[in-house]
Amino acid sequence: MTRTVVESKTKTATLGFDEPFCVIGERINPTGRKKLAAELEAGDFSTVEKDALAQVMAGANILDINAGVVYNSNPNPNETEPPLMTKIVELVQGLTDTPLCIDSSVPGALEAGLQAAEGRPLLNSVTGEEERLEHVLPLVKKYNVPVVAISNDDTGISEDPDVRFAVAKKIVERAADFGIPAHDIVVDPLVMPIGAMATAGLQVFALVRRLREELGVNTTCGASNVSFGLPNRHGINNAFLPMAMGAGMTSAIMNPVALPITQKKIAEKKAEVEAAGIVLPEGMEDEAFVQMFGLGSTKARPGKEMEAIRAANLLTNNDPHGGDWIRANKEPAKEGEEGRGRGGRSGGRRRRA
Repeated sequence: MTRTVVESKTKTATLGFDEPFCVIGERINPTGRKKLAAELEAGDFSTVEKDALAQVMAGANILDINAGVVYNSNPNPNETEPPLMTKIVELVQGLTDTPLCIDSSVPGALEAGLQAAEGRPLLNSVTGEEERLEHVLPLVKKYNVPVVAISNDDTGISEDPDVRFAVAKKIVERAADFGIPAHDIVVDPLVMPIGAMATAGLQVFALVRRLREELGVNTTCGASNVSFGLPNRHGINNAFLPMAMGAGMTSAIMNPVALPITQKKIAEKKAEVEAAGIVLPEGMEDEAFVQMFGLGSTKARPGKEMEAIRAANLLTNNDPHGGDWIRANKEPAKEGEEGRGRGGRSGGRRRRA
């Protein structure tokens, strides 16, 4: 069976057809996050720290590290991104021993991350573009690391699944020319938004089966792409992930954390409750309030997608005896009882119970 091994200094995450689904936490990424981008340019890493710990608590097996900030003071990422990548990798490694995924479009930042990372990180990513193949595959060979292979090339992203399969096959074959084995290639077949392409789900399920059966490679995807632009995205993601797992997908780059409700939304709901004439108990804590009205939580916690993944692992016998499911669904420890255990994984090797 194909197994892709990703390691930190002390822990291992394994992608494989008979392994539990591997969750690659995507939150340490400033793309589309203006506040985080501004913090990083200012040398403030507090959000990175929070995101790293919250994702591990929620069950991430690997943490993706992306330092793709375009500084206002220097718009050249070839100069700014490599040292920032080094800083973030070192910072995250000081907080957790969860294995890492080094993620960048800048070859210099990829190498900086590889040099700073302890163990055997996953590299994200190579495409079928000639220039990218020539820059990234030598790094994969030099550092002996696995790599995410994205199924697009110099012609762009094709809507034809046969073309995307052909690109993946090309990358696997070119990697072999460098002495890189297929088990170190994790193919991203590219999930299209279901709102724009009605057959997007069917396409990716068929692609994953072909990639597994014909190329023998592990697979990943940006899980939330499938629901882009649609209402109740979590509902779609919750259905998509177990279906993808059933087709043979072995990992996903995703957010494992249900983000806490904001104080603004709490205040809006309290005003709505007061307007309805409902009298709340004096001194009621915000957490009790949001729980009472089904608003979520004031604390970061595992998202519903993690619940769907754990249930699918259980139902496919990748969580024998339900050890992980049971741990994740235990009541959280009360104050003063934290040492008695709590639900969720702390990252690292995904053991069979």
